[in-house]
Amino acid sequence: MSEPRPAIKSLRRRKERHKQRSKVYRVPFALAGVLVIVAGVALSLPGVPGPGLLLVAVGLGMLALEFDRAERLLEKILDRVEDARERTSVWQQVALGVIGLAAGVGYVVAAFVFEIPVLPG
Repeated sequence: MSEPRPAIKSLRRRKERHKQRSKVYRVPFALAGVLVIVAGVALSLPGVPGPGLLLVAVGLGMLALEFDRAERLLEKILDRVEDARERTSVWQQVALGVIGLAAGVGYVVAAFVFEIPVLPG
């Protein structure tokens, strides 16, 4: 079996520290992880702006500290992300970052110019 990637090693160290905490901390933490995932799924729906997939990943990371199944799923996701990152060149990563930044700035400018409501209500 190959050596685990640095992100997975870090996750396992955090999980060991997390397991030493009391149930009074761990149960609400796990519930918060579930709520973060639910919010992420809601924000991932079509027509709903927001960082949905990012929130799902954060919630899964929270649950991975408590549950082995969530940890295995997160490890698979981290492996795929790191494999994809290794396959892209530095210039591709910079180009994607610039495009993402331009899209974010474009949205903020459009929100002000065309009076697009940033928050519902």
